[in-house]
Amino acid sequence: MIVLGIETSCDDTSAAVYDGQSLLSNVVSTQLVHRRFGGIVPELASRSHIQIIIPVIKQALSEAGVALKDLSGIAVTYGPGLAGSLLVGLSVAKGMALSLGTSLVGINHLEGHIWANSLAHPQLEPPFIVLIASGGHTQVVHVRAWGHYAVLGRTRDDASGEAFDKVGKLMGIGYPGGPAIEKLARDGDPTYVRFPRAFLEEGSLDFSFSGLKTAVLNHVRAIGPAATQDHLNDIAVCFQEAVIDVLTQKTIEGARRAGASHLCLAGGVAVNKALQERLVGFGEKEGFKVWWPSPALCTDNGGMIARAGYYYLQRNIRSPMSLSPIPSLNLS
Repeated sequence: MIVLGIETSCDDTSAAVYDGQSLLSNVVSTQLVHRRFGGIVPELASRSHIQIIIPVIKQALSEAGVALKDLSGIAVTYGPGLAGSLLVGLSVAKGMALSLGTSLVGINHLEGHIWANSLAHPQLEPPFIVLIASGGHTQVVHVRAWGHYAVLGRTRDDASGEAFDKVGKLMGIGYPGGPAIEKLARDGDPTYVRFPRAFLEEGSLDFSFSGLKTAVLNHVRAIGPAATQDHLNDIAVCFQEAVIDVLTQKTIEGARRAGASHLCLAGGVAVNKALQERLVGFGEKEGFKVWWPSPALCTDNGGMIARAGYYYLQRNIRSPMSLSPIPSLNLS
């Protein structure tokens, strides 16, 4: 079975080919147009997908050495994400499936991120806990079995990746904020200022980063532009520490409650080395083994969608041609 995966949930246009044994190709085209605006502009994102999606699919097939007639099925993200972006990928996937007479299966974008760990670590099997941390989502999920998920905690406002981007913008270090803040943080003083950690009510595994973002904004305004520039590294590391403290403590608590011995990272924020190291440190103390994909599989990519699609198509689970985008699709 050979599956083509298509991912267009936000600003990355991606297509990949998976054959059940290995990822034969995984082409990702990132839209640079949004950098001048300091965030994603939905209309520009959907237009860019329209322009690039066919060349990206052709490149993925070419790199895999696979012809259209060889495809056993097409997997495509149908939510959550930006409505216009999702519609582009879904429309192309439907058209291809109809013209080729092959199967179509819609994949939850968040589930795709979970499956990225399987691509990187084929030996990984449920049950395990996964922290999905990205620009649009922050969730602690108990993966009881493939296809069976329980969300233990989720963000109530800003996602962790969104907080990185917004703080990067107010610090004047550009978009996306995550990589820039992580780089600055390496040379910062973590004792410079203590930003708040929102742990919410007792026992909750939910997240909230809007207050932290506001605290950084108030600090930057209080010290002024000149002092902000002088302390960019210090502000970066103190902000990053505040995010990581909450992410790690709630994820570890989720693993304790679920009785899980394996813990996975997923999503763009999973690339952060400080987050990885903190969770590994917790794991060594408490007996958890910590896994995460390569950077290319952490960010949005068609490979994770193809892998999830392979799982469902192998079990004869398919989607109807009436499948529509669901921008607010839940995981559980």
